Amino acid sequence: MANTPSITTAARNAAADAVVDLVDVGGAGSLRIYSGTAPADANAALSGNTLLANLAMNATAFGSASSGVATANAITADSSADATGTATFFRVLAGNGTTVVMQGEVGTSGADLNLNSVAISSGAAVSVSSFTYTQAGS
Repeated sequence: MANTPSITTAARNAAADAVVDLVDVGGAGSLRIYSGTAPADANAALSGNTLLANLAMNATAFGSASSGVATANAITADSSADATGTATFFRVLAGNGTTVVMQGEVGTSGADLNLNSVAISSGAAVSVSSFTYTQAGS
């Protein structure tokens, strides 16, 4: 017997909204880009990773989900990157600055977060023009 549950679009939207609303807890969240080997998952602690850039998210980080997809509102560029390195993963933190909400891979295409270049130089501007969170539905 197959184990292939699915949820309605309304449920997908509610789940996506619940996840992205966690970013707003404690104020405006942040999108942090790191170098090094990514932790096993968003629950694991950083280990020897270097923070390359820290971008401020909007006070209301995401709009309401549609078809299970929540689109981020404007993200403020980091006008001066913290360090030089190769971007390998990102984390989105809640406004309290300590609670990790999500983590994903960084690349130039086909990644969770696609940048023009994964080579980040200290002092350079780093920006993200769009960002979405997608809740699986089936």
